Amino acid sequence: MPVTRTTGHFTFADWKEVPVGPEDVHPRLAHATVTNAFTGGIEAESTTCDYSISYLTGTTGSFAGMELVRGRVDGREGAFVVEERGRFAPDGTVHCSFEVVEGSGTGELAGLRGTGEFTYRHGETKVPYTFAYGLE
Repeated sequence: MPVTRTTGHFTFADWKEVPVGPEDVHPRLAHATVTNAFTGGIEAESTTCDYSISYLTGTTGSFAGMELVRGRVDGREGAFVVEERGRFAPDGTVHCSFEVVEGSGTGELAGLRGTGEFTYRHGETKVPYTFAYGLE
């Protein structure tokens, strides 16, 4: 399966975070529902994303989640789900890698496989991503 590499940006359209358990201790847990908008190789006006977050301190921790993307990848229309894992670093950056959930591609994205990553830096409004994918 040939691999295609593509890039682009996404923006946080909405972020709703709710604490799970006590808020004034660390480590602590939270749950976030997020909406993103993607441009570039991945085009999606509004994704649906759900995260479980572990804060080790007020600024460090890790997260895992799933994101449903409905839109296009390099012009091919459909939907797919990515599983995401990441961490919050002490310098305010967020590092995340993601992988397409096998079998989740629909439409022209049926058979989609791929991995990607992004690094968010505090204060950015557009977050660059990379995505390497193939279609079976």
